Amino acid sequence: MDQTVLFLRTKQRSFYFGIVGLFLLSMTNIACEKEGGKTAEGNKPSAIHIGVAGPMTGDQSKLGGDVERGAQLAVDEWNAKGGITGRAIRLEVGDDQHDPKQAVSVANKLVNLGIVGMVGHFNSSASIPASSVYHDAGIPMITPASTNPKLTEQGYANVFRVVGRDDQQGKVAADFVAKHLKAKRVSILHDKTTYGQGLAVEFRKSLANYAGDGLEVVSFDGVIQGERDFRGILTTLKGLQPDLFFFGGVFPEGGQLAKQAREVGLTAPMMSGDGVIDPKFIEIAGSAAEGTYLTFTPDPDKMPQAAGFLKKYREKYGNELAPYAIYSYDATNILLTAISDSGSTEGTKISAALRKMKYDGASGHVEFDAKGDVTKAPYIVWITKNGKFEEYWKPED
Repeated sequence: MDQTVLFLRTKQRSFYFGIVGLFLLSMTNIACEKEGGKTAEGNKPSAIHIGVAGPMTGDQSKLGGDVERGAQLAVDEWNAKGGITGRAIRLEVGDDQHDPKQAVSVANKLVNLGIVGMVGHFNSSASIPASSVYHDAGIPMITPASTNPKLTEQGYANVFRVVGRDDQQGKVAADFVAKHLKAKRVSILHDKTTYGQGLAVEFRKSLANYAGDGLEVVSFDGVIQGERDFRGILTTLKGLQPDLFFFGGVFPEGGQLAKQAREVGLTAPMMSGDGVIDPKFIEIAGSAAEGTYLTFTPDPDKMPQAAGFLKKYREKYGNELAPYAIYSYDATNILLTAISDSGSTEGTKISAALRKMKYDGASGHVEFDAKGDVTKAPYIVWITKNGKFEEYWKPED
């Protein structure tokens, strides 16, 4: 055989076997990663990957950023203590832009990255469709913010939330309007999203309990999320002479509604839910934010168990109010505790540990019921006063 041909064939075989060797080494490393073992070098345990997702860009990026920062703070604390059984924890971040289709895409991406647990999503309109992806993959999911009841009514054993539900929040708002404000005429607006419309519907349901006392819902209308001019619908509301108007939605639209209501001469106070209680609302609405009522959970600054979290969070990220960072922090700690307690990165075992969880966190004591909801969700009413949010009214126990 010609020596040149022999040389070339030898080179080809060497190249072929080299490629095969690299492929096998790669597959070995992937197998070790999935099994929670060590990499081929055998020196360093593979990381445990968990996900966090929300609107990281766009008009609600403040909310997504708060959730990411709360989760990252918890991960950093665990890693500083050595991770879980010597394995570092890596946080994978997904930006769903509060869009249902993008949420499904993000969920699939995170699953493919090998996450073993999920903190998120933020918006109910994102969490509900994404939950099906995590359910099919057997990955536990804990949302720190999604309040629509449908999320935990699906019967998924892997889905949990560390906040309350809109049927609870809507009832507190209705009780406040009827018992404290003694309003008789109420107008309701919502942003047509899973969260905003869902909260508005629950508020209206609870108001129906006071129909015998003369309380009437005089209008129930939707606005389009993303729009910025609501003067037309607000002028219509002015003509109905409500004692209060309620908005189910998030702060970008909420701030414009409060501001433009004053511009068209609608003097009735505005009330909204947890999606509006953010400094950005006051920034958008300006002085028109004054006197707005909002439902949310108690002030962390008045809860002794939150002091450590608040100190560390403010030292790292500043003093600006981040309403859902504390819930993201607790959700992440609960997830990592379940991974540690179960001694596994297998989803079914982690979910089983979550079902049995009794956790005392920065936001208080957390236990989950059979649906994955917290057994206690204390909503109260806040007021915007002197450019800040203050606790205002608590329902009777």
